[in-house]
Amino acid sequence: MRRALAATAVVAVAALPLALTTPAHAADDASVVVVHGVPDLTVDVYGSADTTYSADEALLEDFEPGTVTDPVKLPAGTYNLAVFPAGDDPSGDPAIEATDVEVPAGANISVVAHLDADGNPTLTPFVNDVDPVAAGQGRLVVRHTAAAPAVDVLAGGEAVFSGLTNPNEDSADLPAGTVSAAVALAGTTDPVIGPADVDVAEGTSTIVYAWGSAEDDNLALAVQTIGGLHSSPSGVPSGTAELPADSTPALLLGAAGLATLAAVGMGPRARRSRV
Repeated sequence: MRRALAATAVVAVAALPLALTTPAHAADDASVVVVHGVPDLTVDVYGSADTTYSADEALLEDFEPGTVTDPVKLPAGTYNLAVFPAGDDPSGDPAIEATDVEVPAGANISVVAHLDADGNPTLTPFVNDVDPVAAGQGRLVVRHTAAAPAVDVLAGGEAVFSGLTNPNEDSADLPAGTVSAAVALAGTTDPVIGPADVDVAEGTSTIVYAWGSAEDDNLALAVQTIGGLHSSPSGVPSGTAELPADSTPALLLGAAGLATLAAVGMGPRARRSRV
């Protein structure tokens, strides 16, 4: 079973360069955000040009489920990655290593390490819509990245997005304000996540990720925002991860390592978060 899961993750990683070829508004560097949506898995991520890793080269430390990183500009090229269970000595053999991973120029994406509908770890890149919104409006985007069947997104008890399946998204431009949103299994109104207040700010894309596992009762939400859409189509996502100044290569590669590491069942348990 573990070999089958690992194969799934490796295929997802191998397909990433093709998935990232969709043009974005940035002309040269890629703008990349990573969302950690694999429950119960905390890791450290290291990057190196020669596949030798040391403690001072940590690019993401204690990367916990539910975290959305800050964006970085990622130059086109190839990168090497090592993933270790959080706190492990990086001078030893890495749990997982990915080498010569290609990153194309000009992408504006969010890369999500998450569970597919059947609970298998996978990696999904989403191309972010950074087109301008009308004055007084914001954009609400909902992405289904949880081990769960199709869901409806409810506002005021009514379905505003219906039949959303993993790993798909839906969106709408709405008047700016606070939306009380909940997630329910498709065709029902009993929330499995939320309700939670979501701030839809003017000129901002608010991206809500449903992640976790319905079977394991750890479904949760993570939120990413992209600002500046009222005046320019080149918004900058925001998040919560603390990153060193030279952490650029880790973001994209870290997601690849997360999916693979989760597939072979390595890493310590982390506290589950719920909404």
